[in-house]
Amino acid sequence: MAKKSIKKIGVLTSGGDSPGMNTAIRAVVRACSYYNIQCIGIKEGYHGLINNDMSELGPRSVKHIINRGGTFLKTARSQEFRTPEGRKKAFENFKLNELDALVVIGGDGSFTGASVFHKEFEVPFIGIPGTIDNDIFGTDATIGYDTALNTVIEAIDRIRDSATSHNRVFFVEVMGRDAGFIALNSGIASGAQDILIPEKKDSLEELLQTLERSQQAGKNSSIIVVAEGEELGNVYDLAKATQKKFPEYDIRVTVLGHIQRGGSPTCQDRVLASRLGVAAVEAILEGKSNLMAGLRSNKVVYTPIEEAIKKHNQIDEELIKVAKILAI
Repeated sequence: MAKKSIKKIGVLTSGGDSPGMNTAIRAVVRACSYYNIQCIGIKEGYHGLINNDMSELGPRSVKHIINRGGTFLKTARSQEFRTPEGRKKAFENFKLNELDALVVIGGDGSFTGASVFHKEFEVPFIGIPGTIDNDIFGTDATIGYDTALNTVIEAIDRIRDSATSHNRVFFVEVMGRDAGFIALNSGIASGAQDILIPEKKDSLEELLQTLERSQQAGKNSSIIVVAEGEELGNVYDLAKATQKKFPEYDIRVTVLGHIQRGGSPTCQDRVLASRLGVAAVEAILEGKSNLMAGLRSNKVVYTPIEEAIKKHNQIDEELIKVAKILAI
């Protein structure tokens, strides 16, 4: 794919939303304008390709969105795109709109769809990792992760005020169905007594022993951060088991839920999204495809999409040790 053949690029956001997606869209649109390429915004992810719901975007189309959470293009998880018939309709609209390539902003599910689309119809694309979970291989951080962390820390700080005022034990559930990055890092940053994540293979006995040590050390309030994918069980079951062991405790549960996905992106997420948006457009102009743009050691790198999908960032064992040491 030669540089001169690229005249029109489509951009879409797919899967779960994350703070900084708007910033990434803005970067893609303005990079296209800088390089004299048309940019087409595709609404509701792959739904927009299937339903031909798209429109041209220029530099002024994306003004005042750098600080907005979510995605103004909307996002969705398209079941129809999972079918050969759906992808065929999407490709017909891809050709109808004379698109030359796609920029796909999303997580591994979105990248899987783009990879299949590429294999079936040779559609060039570059992926940009947009997910609060930070579990995608090929980048030190995903767009939205830092904002989600700061949202969680602010919430736990407020919960701690109540916990210490009433001598309570709070179980706080954070997002992370398959990965404990949010729980581990926010737990350390907020001084949690214990942190339960899918990767750590926790046991109920260890949790109760931790609380017992806390009691013996004279602590009269504690915060337990639990990733939603924790294999021990849901946060309410853990609270009930703890209450049975420590009937004297005043135990409360807080599920932070989707507030972690919203909000104005942090500076770090805005800069990351801006760099990756520009990098995605430049990669397409250089003839690259079927890759994900990411940041490693503060440098833009490109990872084969199959690796980004199949591999996952690993929890840092040093952080687990730090959390244990600081919980005395």
